[in-house]
Amino acid sequence: MIMVAAWRFGIVVGNRCPLIHRYTSQVSTDENAPQVFPNRFADDLGSRSGGPDRDRCRCVGYSKATRPAAASFHEDTQNHEAEGWQHLLALIDEAAAAGHTEFAPFRRMSAAERRQIITLPSTITKLTAVTHLVLYGTNLVRLPPEIGAMTNLEVFEPYTSHRLHWYPYELTRCMKVNDSTVSTRVLYGNFKFRPPFPALRPVTHAEQADFAELDPGIWGTTAVRTCSVCDRPVDQELHQVWISRRVGTDVLPLLVNACSASCLAALPEPEQGYVPAPHTGGPDIVQPAAR
Repeated sequence: MIMVAAWRFGIVVGNRCPLIHRYTSQVSTDENAPQVFPNRFADDLGSRSGGPDRDRCRCVGYSKATRPAAASFHEDTQNHEAEGWQHLLALIDEAAAAGHTEFAPFRRMSAAERRQIITLPSTITKLTAVTHLVLYGTNLVRLPPEIGAMTNLEVFEPYTSHRLHWYPYELTRCMKVNDSTVSTRVLYGNFKFRPPFPALRPVTHAEQADFAELDPGIWGTTAVRTCSVCDRPVDQELHQVWISRRVGTDVLPLLVNACSASCLAALPEPEQGYVPAPHTGGPDIVQPAAR
């Protein structure tokens, strides 16, 4: 039977759905009969008027046949003067002041504003009451380490944010996260077809680079101020590694920015079925076979 996707109307009609585990089905006694799966993210689309709301990328490909030989970070930098950025700052202040437990800012932004946002502000540290973070269908390319301050977070949903190929290790500080919805096919090292990780620099000393002003296309971030592991200042040397760990219900590629070799040694074991030790990425890293 031909699958008919009707995302704008919040349904998928057909006798099977690759996202069936994310939706509540109206089950028929006839296993061959069409089923309707409500799209629980329908309200998170926001306004569609005003042009495209995000950019497209194929950084990791979409299958074994299309995965690239090497991968690199997005070079985008955030425009702090953009209307979308200013709107997002205001929405964070509003949510913090009201003690909101759900934060879904992109619902209230225009398409043009959503496209302007490629990271979140460091002020998300104010969102200590938030238990449910919705980042559905965004143009984000990275999340700031300050997300680790959202320690009451329980549900993490960056679903269909297709330019988010990795996450900061600080996300593991959100220890209450028990549910996540991530588009795993766009992740570096995903188990479906194992696209490569960007190559990281070897240990770098302060005289070699200004850790407060970095090229995101090389380092994955515009600044590293504190250690992902111990939270002390990174002011002498910077050690970067990748590690794959479970956050909620998904295994994510996490970027560690550490202040020392001892902090790297303190990292936990990677998730079973992924690269078995913290690594520096690049095309020569041997990954387990795709599933």
